[in-house]
Amino acid sequence: MKKLLTSLVAVGLLVSSLSADAKTEKTNKESIAQAKKEARNESHLVKEAIKAVAYTQEALFALQKGDTKKAKEALKKASGELTLILNAPKAPYLLPVDIRIQAVQFLGDEKKIKALVEEAKKLVDENRLPEARQVLNTLRSEIVIKTINLPLASYPQAIALAARYLNEGKTKEAEDVLKMALSTLVEIDTIIPIPLVEAQGLVEKASQLVKTDKKEALVYLEEAKKALQRAQLLGYVSKSSTTYKMLEDAIDKLMSEIKKGNKTGGLFEDLIKKLKEFKEKAITSTRG
Repeated sequence: MKKLLTSLVAVGLLVSSLSADAKTEKTNKESIAQAKKEARNESHLVKEAIKAVAYTQEALFALQKGDTKKAKEALKKASGELTLILNAPKAPYLLPVDIRIQAVQFLGDEKKIKALVEEAKKLVDENRLPEARQVLNTLRSEIVIKTINLPLASYPQAIALAARYLNEGKTKEAEDVLKMALSTLVEIDTIIPIPLVEAQGLVEKASQLVKTDKKEALVYLEEAKKALQRAQLLGYVSKSSTTYKMLEDAIDKLMSEIKKGNKTGGLFEDLIKKLKEFKEKAITSTRG
């Protein structure tokens, strides 16, 4: 679960004198940083699997240099690490051995997104697909977590087979098996829509501000609505029963209650809960 963080708009002002836009931008930046941190913390790498892959690579390099003895030693170590994994209770099918996190952010507004979508549609209609792909590739605002995984169902058997070939003096066959084993590592891409991360962070910030600065809380809620609109225009969908319209309606209701001076604690809690669920169910995972 490749590190490319598109820089956010820099704010060169003191916090005490930040404009509303700069303050919400600061909140967005903090939300994205927190989402990346949580993603890394939740993606536990399996140290035994990492060592097994390293020993496999060591064995392959040794064989390519004609050092059969060193290759056998490396494979023995790889087998030992894999045995520890196989003996562990509820070992997962895929074992993460590497993780790279990148964020690609679309910095334009809703108007810009609509213009680019229309441009892409026109290019597709004209069958100018390479150009259309270039435009569509800019219509992304997401955190991408790439994990490289060792498949437990096949990798240990491949290591055992390579070791057997070495014992039989079949070094070419052993080398081929090791190459094959390393090529079976599985890459999984997990995509988190940034506008949904921003929307949740903005609403949470508004809930903290509402008791002391209702006007500023309203600014944050308005920005949260815009974030949701960007997410929808960029095509991010959720499996949640909640819809974009329901979330925007909930924000509108919150804003109305704030303006009336009514209590909003329960409304904020419900909205934050729905936003979190909506975001979690919008996260997708695919094989890279």
